[in-house]
Amino acid sequence: MKLCPVILCGGAGSRLWPLSRRLYPKQFMDMGGHTLFGDTLKRLGGLPELTPPLVICNREQRFLAAAQMQEQGLEPAGRVILEPEGRNTAPAIAVAAQAALERNRGEDALLLALPSDHVIREVGAFARAVAQAAACAGQGRLVTFGVEPDGPETGYGYIQRGEALSTGFAVRRFVEKPRREAAEAMLAGGGHYWNSGMFLFRASLFLSELRRYAPDMFRAAADAWEERAEEHDFIWLGEAFAACPADSIDYAVMEKTSLAAMVPLDAGWSDLGSWSAVYDAAAKDAAANALVGDVLAENVSGSYLHSSGRLVAALGVRDMVVVETGDAVLVAGKEHSQEVKTLVARLSRQARSEKDTHLRVFRPWGWYETLALGERFQVKRIMVKSGASLSLQLHHQRAEHWVVVSGVGRVTVGDKLLELHADQSTYIPLGVRHRLANAGPLPLEIIEIQSGSYLGEDDIVRFEDTYGRC
Repeated sequence: MKLCPVILCGGAGSRLWPLSRRLYPKQFMDMGGHTLFGDTLKRLGGLPELTPPLVICNREQRFLAAAQMQEQGLEPAGRVILEPEGRNTAPAIAVAAQAALERNRGEDALLLALPSDHVIREVGAFARAVAQAAACAGQGRLVTFGVEPDGPETGYGYIQRGEALSTGFAVRRFVEKPRREAAEAMLAGGGHYWNSGMFLFRASLFLSELRRYAPDMFRAAADAWEERAEEHDFIWLGEAFAACPADSIDYAVMEKTSLAAMVPLDAGWSDLGSWSAVYDAAAKDAAANALVGDVLAENVSGSYLHSSGRLVAALGVRDMVVVETGDAVLVAGKEHSQEVKTLVARLSRQARSEKDTHLRVFRPWGWYETLALGERFQVKRIMVKSGASLSLQLHHQRAEHWVVVSGVGRVTVGDKLLELHADQSTYIPLGVRHRLANAGPLPLEIIEIQSGSYLGEDDIVRFEDTYGRC
């Protein structure tokens, strides 16, 4: 049986706010020329006998996932499964198991379920652990990967090792995120591992155990797969998925089944679940500082300082986390980095946009960035990739002025077709159909000035769209 990788792209990554947002979660964040999702895809290159990966993600991230797959030479068509809403890992893997069996025309498949936002530094060690887990799964086990712990971490769940099998170990028990005293006791007693959240098993066996221990989830996932629609490179799950009970694979199956097994993993793993974990994984200077972007540090030690654009200057501090973005700055003691999600919860209660989006918002055709926003006006910078175009659309409540900064734009305004070069402009009246396309080989950049009574992104009526958003 060939391995079928399943890449799980759900989750908001709220503990890495303000870089990670609901619509731009940590697996897609730029980590200095690479992303965690892209790294996960690359890691598969070290594994033999693979089928093309299946990717499970939210509908709002579909274009981010597809673009990064194409950068890795993988076509997304028929391989990106879209959830109408997140229901945790067990339903997502259940749908992937259905997809793998159908793709194999009823023959069984070995699923390798991988979160898309982990760091694994030693790819060779990872490949050896996967080979061991595949052998164990071939003997009728549901296998998880237990990470060799290097400290009493309270942000991870734990697995207690049971009796030795011919490959790997049986699982004696799973332990939820413990208090520090309990974590220290488990490490002192030995035989305990961090729960990595990665799994390997036969698709049919997982579905059989899911049907036994979570029958409602099994039926809802099966119905969602049966009701799916395939359109524009993506597989859209049926709305039955939204009614599926939300639960992790640990709770739904692994903690209940008698078939759970574990393979140790010692490969430099981290789930980057906090800014302190990002600091631990980063390169550091002589003062044990991790500095990213335009940063000045004077008499600073043991700190993580991250600039996304503006200068960040720090003086006389230690063990701090400072993360700057265009619309927010996080300042925290490193020991409190696990608590960032409480700030995100407050943003959510206040319905603040900083929880969900950055000033720069990515679209399948490129991106736009808010430069200024006031009463009855908004100024945006827009970049359109070569060969790409926005939808043919109109707005009921705003007019727009476009000024080309660089590149060549092909602009539709009503029944007129214009070609605009640098320093040329046009006006889009309220209620008039219009479209912007890049007519040149280089990126097209424009400044858009909006004016009107309402400037929200939902004031768009689309008539034609390359990306299936009408």
